[in-house]
Amino acid sequence: MTGRVRRWAALTGSALTTLLLTGCIQVVSLHSDLVACEQGDDAEPSNGVILMAQSVPTASFVPCLEAMPVGWRFSDMEARNDSAAFWLDADRYGTHAIEVRLTESCDTTGATEIPSDRQDMQRLELVTQVSPQYVGQRFYLFEGGCMSVLFRLSGRERSEALALATQAIGAVPRANLQDLVREESGGRLELDPAAEGGR
Repeated sequence: MTGRVRRWAALTGSALTTLLLTGCIQVVSLHSDLVACEQGDDAEPSNGVILMAQSVPTASFVPCLEAMPVGWRFSDMEARNDSAAFWLDADRYGTHAIEVRLTESCDTTGATEIPSDRQDMQRLELVTQVSPQYVGQRFYLFEGGCMSVLFRLSGRERSEALALATQAIGAVPRANLQDLVREESGGRLELDPAAEGGR
């Protein structure tokens, strides 16, 4: 599996589009660079972020990872035709302690709106269990999409752990990814196949 991940992470442009259009793609990796907000000397978003953008073509923002807090690590990523997600593990709080998912919309029934910590996004939060695990969801709503952060934390100081972990979750504007694909392909390719086909 590791070899397959490395090959996929090296793909760009039409190859990424072809992979996504074949149906469900699941990528497993131990390296957070797969969904990095910035990587390499040019500090550009990684190919995994492009895959997520292609999964939800309406989303004006796409989640990614900034620098990880100590004790946290990237687990794996999944990209489908209508959603994309990645998971974070933690030494003290368990496997898949946090799931970050991108979809066109979210069911926010029961969630409470709170002041947003992200520009151009509405934030809502729903805690469904406090003990023995701290379980809930945080929603960020924006034009054409929703980023949900599902947390399932064990151990002590869980609220503080959630705050630290979510600081590592960034978001790249879709327009930046569109520009990147055009630049890397010399103007031959578009981020979204529909846009490319309409040219």
